[in-house]
Amino acid sequence: MNPKLSIIFIGLLTALVSLRAEPVQIANDFYRVTVDPSAGNFTVVSKLSSLTFLQNGRLAGAGGTCEVSEQTDKHFGTGQSLQIYHPNGESERIVLYPALPFVVFQSTLHNAGVEPVVLNRVPGIAAEINLGKPASELRALGTGGLSSPAKNPGSYLMLAVADPATRRGVVAGWLTQDRASGVLFSPVENDRVRIQTRLDYGRLRMLPGASTETETLLLGYFDDARLGLEAWADALAKHYAVKLRPKQPGYCTWYMEMHGGACDKTNLAKLSVYAATNLGPYGFGFIQIDDGWQAGEKKNGPKKNFTLTDAKGPYASGMKPTAEMISQLGLTPGIWFMPFAGTWNDPFFQNHQDWFVKTVAGKPYDTSWGGTCLDISNPDARLYTSNMVARIAHEWGYKLFKMDGFWTGSATRQIYVNDGYKEDGMGDAIFHDPAKSNIEVMRDGVKLIREAAGSDVFLLGCCLAQNMRSLSGSIGLLDAMRVGPDTGSGTIGYPWASRLWFLNGRVWWNDPDCVSVRAALTLDQARLNASFAAVTDTLFYNSDWMPDLPPERLDILRRCIPGHGLPARPVDVFTNGYPQIWHITDTRGGRRRDVVAFLNFQKNPATISDTIADIGLPAASEYVGFDFWENKFVPPFKQELTANLPTRSCRIFAIRPVSAVPQVISTSRHITQGMTDLSDESWNAAARALSATSQVVGDDPYEIRMVVPAGKKSWRLIRLSASGPDAGVTVATKFHQDGPFIRAALSSHRSGAVKWAAYFEPATAN
Repeated sequence: MNPKLSIIFIGLLTALVSLRAEPVQIANDFYRVTVDPSAGNFTVVSKLSSLTFLQNGRLAGAGGTCEVSEQTDKHFGTGQSLQIYHPNGESERIVLYPALPFVVFQSTLHNAGVEPVVLNRVPGIAAEINLGKPASELRALGTGGLSSPAKNPGSYLMLAVADPATRRGVVAGWLTQDRASGVLFSPVENDRVRIQTRLDYGRLRMLPGASTETETLLLGYFDDARLGLEAWADALAKHYAVKLRPKQPGYCTWYMEMHGGACDKTNLAKLSVYAATNLGPYGFGFIQIDDGWQAGEKKNGPKKNFTLTDAKGPYASGMKPTAEMISQLGLTPGIWFMPFAGTWNDPFFQNHQDWFVKTVAGKPYDTSWGGTCLDISNPDARLYTSNMVARIAHEWGYKLFKMDGFWTGSATRQIYVNDGYKEDGMGDAIFHDPAKSNIEVMRDGVKLIREAAGSDVFLLGCCLAQNMRSLSGSIGLLDAMRVGPDTGSGTIGYPWASRLWFLNGRVWWNDPDCVSVRAALTLDQARLNASFAAVTDTLFYNSDWMPDLPPERLDILRRCIPGHGLPARPVDVFTNGYPQIWHITDTRGGRRRDVVAFLNFQKNPATISDTIADIGLPAASEYVGFDFWENKFVPPFKQELTANLPTRSCRIFAIRPVSAVPQVISTSRHITQGMTDLSDESWNAAARALSATSQVVGDDPYEIRMVVPAGKKSWRLIRLSASGPDAGVTVATKFHQDGPFIRAALSSHRSGAVKWAAYFEPATAN
């Protein structure tokens, strides 16, 4: 036989052998997947726990054969792939990558007919979740919040089903959202939870003989489902090559008690000077002008001509001079607008009706408050949007965009407040390009904004709560996203930011809306609002009329900015629909630091308590702490942290294990008590000296809180020395010791790094 023909024959024979109809397995260090292609069934075993956590699984199709091969992904490497071929020409792929703690599912759709087909909702895989407990003892956490699985309304993008007693759970999430909006449901049958997946395309048009790959789904088991959600968000960030732009704390004009809305040229200058002077040294970074500056007719929501200022409005002379004023103060100018919305019956748009998405009846696609949806699949509408964005960014000089009505980019109805799945008519919009789906058009729009604005503009989307389709359309494309509804001037969007904590700092920065500390609020409520945003390290911006803030309210803002740049995790997210306990760990300075926040957003007082192990603190026989807002040392305690909180209040604790040598437990600069301002803490046994470097703000009193052991084998502070941020700058020092508790003060007229050392001698500390 011809050698070449022999090679071809052997290859064909190998392929035929590999195509099997009987059950087939693939495995890695995490999972073992078994598929019966003829029945369309699958099971998945967690090899780390020996638990068959997915059983009675159903593939998207039934019947056919399997093939095992290698699959390479540029982000996740090379893994084992199990390809299932169905008789109708469609196929499914299950992949296990060596370093990805999820099973990967993807399908290929095929139109075997002779006519085009239009698909809206495409069912995906389904499986029974097995966590060793009945459904009645499990909880589902999705975009609609925490609920029993049977009451979960459906979740966009992701869903976790967990045992609240142990946190063991299954995490499902769509890895890609390029053309479809993925949703997940958790129906209960015979006290068993099933997870069901679906892709909503709106109008996916497939020509005869055409094939298309669906979005990719990740499914995994975790001993702590919180870590699973974070791992899924990490995978999202890796897939979309997310590079987060640094966030700054700042200001939004919308909710101000005086001059609210867009403010005006004169008062904004007064406000900006005040903010730059009083908060600039603490890290304050931007001033954002809200709705009311733009031209157009006010119909069905705000005016929507963002190419011009209102000739009779607060910035009649144009927006550029105000941006220049803000920039000259060393701050970033920001602006509100609606990038995907217009008003079809505004004279400005009279001759541009082709710019709008159409209904099936051929009319402009109008949606409540958002107005008329611009059709970003239309080249003329794209040019209009691109020119508008370029003018705002480059001609006027605004470098932070707050982009409202974001759901209009997907041409779906507004559903406010939307978090769990709701019917929104997806598919009733007709685009200029019939090959484009709703999500694809929206994503094209966000990409267009980035291209026109440039890489130095910070993009904030607003907001998911108007329609959760914005979630799918924005993943991997924005710097920040409003994750909840407008909060007014009294509270903050903690429920929504809490349930989506895993996206923050990984996929984008969560925006829980403004931090209000105004005098009309109780001091406890003001501290609670600011503390939530500061502890969780979400986007932080104030919207009070700052020049009238009482000193203690201004000080709250100073103690909560800038961000700490660390992951913060809700402790009780599977047991409490509104998590009350948050934990941050910092190991960047060589020594571990932990902050635990107790938050009571309820109208009644609350006793909050949890064990050290459950919170996630390091194992030790005894702990000591400092209560930031109460300005008190926490006496040594052992296995449980407990506090009584008044209505709408918080307690922010710095916690460290008791040590035989002196240690810093807290500082006064920031609510995280050393995480943003303290570095290089070390104990020199020979010199009996504790030293560190502190970043101080000029003329801001800075206190170091130290702890020594209680009892006879302890230490007494005898001397404190410090060197200033610049040569010749004197740093005043003083200290006071009360038994094992020490307060040491540094005072510098200059901002910068202060190196200090505290010298001790052996003594008794009662």
